[in-house]
Order: sequence, then structure tokens, then C-alpha cells
Amino acid sequence: MTLATPAPVPAATGAPAPVLSVRDLRISFPSEAGPVEAVRGVGFDLLPGRTLCIVGESGSGKSATATGIMGLLPPSADVGGQVLLEGRNLIGLDDRELSRVRGRSIGMVFQDPLSALTPIFSVGRQLSDALRVHQDLTRRAAWEQAVELLDLVGIPDPRGRAAAFPHEFSGGMRQRVVIALAIANRPSVLVADEPTTALDVTVQAQILDVLRRAQRETGAGLVLITHDLGVVAGHADDVAVMYAGRFVEHAGVEELFRRPTMPYTARLLAAVPTVDGGERRPLVPIGGEPPSLVGLPAGCPFASRCAVALDACRADEPGLREVGGHGRVACLRAGEIADGTLDPAGGAAPADDRVPAARAAAGEVVLRVEDLVKTFPVTKGAVLKRRIGTLHAVNGVGFELRAGETLGLVGESGSGKTTTLMEILRMRRPEGGRIEIAGTDVATLAPGARARALRQDVQIVMQDPLGALDPRMPVSQLLAEPLRAAGRDRASIRARVRELLALVGLDDTAGARFPAALSGGQRQRVGIARALATEPRLLALDEPLSALDVSVQAGVINLLARLKSELGLAYLVVAHDLAVIRYVCDRIAVMYLGHIVETGETEAIFADPRHPYTRALLSAVPVPDPARERARERIVLEGEQPGAARLPDGCVFADRCPLYRRADDTVRQRCRTRRPEPALVPGRPGHQYACHAV
Repeated sequence: MTLATPAPVPAATGAPAPVLSVRDLRISFPSEAGPVEAVRGVGFDLLPGRTLCIVGESGSGKSATATGIMGLLPPSADVGGQVLLEGRNLIGLDDRELSRVRGRSIGMVFQDPLSALTPIFSVGRQLSDALRVHQDLTRRAAWEQAVELLDLVGIPDPRGRAAAFPHEFSGGMRQRVVIALAIANRPSVLVADEPTTALDVTVQAQILDVLRRAQRETGAGLVLITHDLGVVAGHADDVAVMYAGRFVEHAGVEELFRRPTMPYTARLLAAVPTVDGGERRPLVPIGGEPPSLVGLPAGCPFASRCAVALDACRADEPGLREVGGHGRVACLRAGEIADGTLDPAGGAAPADDRVPAARAAAGEVVLRVEDLVKTFPVTKGAVLKRRIGTLHAVNGVGFELRAGETLGLVGESGSGKTTTLMEILRMRRPEGGRIEIAGTDVATLAPGARARALRQDVQIVMQDPLGALDPRMPVSQLLAEPLRAAGRDRASIRARVRELLALVGLDDTAGARFPAALSGGQRQRVGIARALATEPRLLALDEPLSALDVSVQAGVINLLARLKSELGLAYLVVAHDLAVIRYVCDRIAVMYLGHIVETGETEAIFADPRHPYTRALLSAVPVPDPARERARERIVLEGEQPGAARLPDGCVFADRCPLYRRADDTVRQRCRTRRPEPALVPGRPGHQYACHAV
């Protein structure tokens, strides 16, 4: 049974009229199994200057809603309902008519800025063309406005950079250009579809500030689609939670975070790790999988995953209804949840995925890195290449990692985290410095049995589980492959495969399935099981959770914590999500331009970061609580991280450092001419930072 979303209550007399009204929006796509009902009766009103955030798991219909509003769906899509932009219905308009609306009355910020920009035209040309399409401007006037737009969104040297091409900009600067394109003609509505997903946390903070500034300049209403509940807490006025193609909760941001009334919303919030607060509470993953949108059964689509579902929930799908003092909720038990007599989260984490109550004592040193150096040549020329410089990717990095301990490498893209990880996994003599694994200097390894045995001690879990698994092999063969390479017999391989599946929380039936038939969380569990097949001592994890929904991510976080406790593994984790890092890591090493600028116990660094770069990183991480998020002091770094081809003689962070700008001439001279040596924080063994100005 499919229900239409009831129309929102009309605005009171004297209130501003909505700039965008969506009524009973329905979108379906053809498939071999039948129509895929991607959006089922979505409706809302967007007021000028207000921000509506739409959240939900992958496949819930968020992006389909955005593209449906913009009229960017493929011709095969079947669209119904109304999208009223300033009173005009956009549904049914042909592409020529929509082209007159898009870019003028409604603008869009896409997830991937490089794909949204034409690579053969300069950014100034693209902005001026967008202006001239909708306005009667000369080339010169349009160019001048393009320069002003680049200045508005914070592009340094806007007149000079207007002549540059998209590939000459960093990811954050390209996203600023896309925002400038979206607001060029002062539209009344902005739609932003995951505008910060692929960006570093510091760049994300800058982009969100630019988006807020652009909204203020134009007075536009903003539809922001995101999976980051911290971003929602900091920027939304209203929140719509989507599940199985429709809104299941729609409320003000403070009301929704204070008391989520739909069980799905409550479980989403319970699954989110937070960057503030030192207690590592067990995260509560959402069990099961979202339903297929082909031939949905009767009843509430969330009933099979809901801990408080009734028999009546499986009979008829509840429509959105008003809950006093909250908003609209599609749940039969919303009244009980709203008055506090029912817990919508429905309990704690599963027993087999709980975070250990206390950290086990660290064992022997599994990995020792000393003064690691890695450079890459910078070349020029298409046919006859010549070296014109050197890129210093890793410069003097050193740390130790013990059994039963997790070390996180954090920092912006280009800081050297993944290069450090890859140098360790190469197990060859490094360009400079020393790498010792399980007491063996890798520089002394010769091909042979010892090298193969040591390689079994170090395994990796990749960022993209689907890309890391052979799609032509079932799970059982994927897990058996490293065991066959290690020389195991068939009987022991079969037993070990069953053991590995049970270890990562998968049943035996998963062994016969191919990776494409698994969910994202199940594929990552298979990737972890494969890495554990040879019983390694050190597990390297390269952004292991970035491709997962928050609900799935929680289960994998709990799984990794349990496996470390049970097996005594050492984890070396590379990640950009500092909230996740806080949950999984015992110690942190903060990297910037190939250097470690601060290292220490996780809670010590989060409680009292000493290096200005660490402070900026932590302040940029959004917190999923509107009151705390909007009251926090934010340190927004100016400019972009410089390239590693020409490192300065002194501190590599000086150009962006807020302390440097406030320091006296003596300190500035020291920062410019001498590399800071690591200094110990009094009373905190192992907590070091490298800064002249602190």
C-alpha cells in the first residue's frame, strides 16, 4: 500500500509564501523485476531563507527527490505530483522550458564538482556564460560579475583565477566555483546534493560557511541532502527523514534531535559516533537491510527492522500525522514515543558486536617506523619527460604500534597518510628511515619463506569493499584464496572459511553468494574476514568506513573493536572522520604535509589539543547536537594546503596558522626558518606536538 504525503499546513496570514512547494511527488524507474518506486508521495514547503535537510540511508530516495525537483531525471523515469516553484508547476515541462528555470530561479550544487564543470572552459567563462544565458549582459559585464562571484565564495586572487581551468583547482575550490554557478542569477531556491561528501573536514567547514553566506546573499531557500547528521545539526532549520522512498519524520531540527519520534530516526542517531564526550558508548547499528523498492509489501517498510513494531504495523503503512510540539511522523506508536513511555531505539547493541568495556593492555611492539622518507619526482613534458622538482610525500615520520593497540593517522588529503601506509605494506627497504615489523627490519628481507611468512602477518582492509573483492568469485572462494596461497590443505581451508564467516557475524549461506549480492556492510565484513584469514598480527585499514551508511558503519565499528579485543590485533587506521577515529583508536598521529605535528593518547588529544592544526581539525568536525554544534567555537583555516613539492625551511603549517598571524616578530622568524622539534606535554607521557608558537 502506497500513501501520499499530506500537504503541509499552509503558512499563516502574513507569513512569507513558500518559494518551493512539493506535493505528492512520485518517481519510479523501470527494471526487469518491475517498477522501482524510488520516491513515493513526498511533500513539503520551503520558505525563503530556510534550510530543509533531507537525510536517510543510501537508496532511500534523497537524490531522486533532488533530481526530480530539478527536472534532471532520465527520460525513462515516470514522474507524478507537483513541484511548484513560485507557483509554477515544473512537472511536465519540456527540457527547453526547464532550461529557462534552472540556473535562474533554482540552482543546484552537485556532489562531484569536477563532473559538474566543463573541463575545456575556464571557470570565468563558465560563470559568465551562466550569467549571459539568463541576463542581457555584455561579455565584459558578465566577466566582471563572474570575478565578483569568485570573490564572494572565497577564491583567492579571483581575477587571476577566473582564467584558470577546473583541473587547476583543488576539490574545495572547485566546489566553491559550483556554488558560485548555482547562485550566479540569485535564484530563489538552492538544491545541494551531498555537497561535502568527498571533502576533508576542514574544507567541509569552509564549504558549509560559503553555502551559508551564499544563502544569505540571495535569500534563497535551501534543500540540503546529506548523510552527515552533524551537518544537519549545525545548518538545518527543518529536517525530513526519508526511508523507502518517503518521508517518515518531518520536524524542526531542535525537536527532532531532542526527541526523535520515529524509531528509524532514533536508530540513526544512536548509530552516530560523536567527536565530543569522552565515553565510548556502544553504537547501535540498525539490523537488517532496507526493503527493495520493487513491489513493496503491505505495512510499514521499517517494521522488519524495528524493535518496537506491532502486528498492526505489518498490516497497513502509516501515513504522516501531526505529533503535538514535534512535527509529523509516520509511526503508529508515535504518541507513546513522544510522551516518553516507549524507547524508540529499542535497546543496546547486539551482544556479539559490543565495544569492550575496557582497553586491554598493549603487548609487544608489532610495528616500528623511524624517520620514514618517501619522495616522488615532479616531471614535465609529454614525450621527453624531465625532472623539475621533488614532491616530499613523507618526511621524517616515526611511531610505534603494539599488539592490542590502534593507531590512527589523520589529516587532510595530501598530508601523507596513505603514502605512509603503502610504504609499510611494500615491505621493502624504504627510501629513507627504517620500518620494522614483528622485530624484523624489512630492509634485510630477501625473497623466500621468511618474507612470505612476514607478509602473512600484515594485511589490509581497503576503502571500497566492492572494488577490493573479485566479482567473479563467491565469498567462500574469496576467503579461501589467501589460505591456498599460504599452503593450507582443503579440509583446514573449509573449516577456516566457516570460522571466518562466524567471526565477522555472517552466516554460512553468505559463502555461496557473490559480492554484488551483498550489502555494503556485508561486503566490508567479507573484506575484514579475508584480511584475517592468515591470522595476521597487524591490520592496516585505509578509510574502511567512508563508503558505508552511518547505520552500517556502527556495526563495523563495533565489530572491529570486538575483533581487536578477542584476537589481540594491532590496527593502523587511516581515516578522515575524526568521530570514527575517536571510537576506534587508542592513539592518534596528526599529519600535515608529510610531517607528524602531534601525537598522543586519543582522549588526551581530543580533550586538550596543543598544535593549532589539530585544534582546527577537531573544531571542524560537526557534532550531531544542535545546541552544542551551534555554540562551539570554530577555527576555519584560511587558504588551501600548499603543495609538497616546495616545502618551506621552517614550519610547514606557518602559512595557514592562526597562531603565527598573532605571534610577535621573534616567533615568526623562528617559524619561518626552523622546523619545530617535538615537545612533550607535561604530565602526559607520549603526548608530543611540534610548534614554536604554543
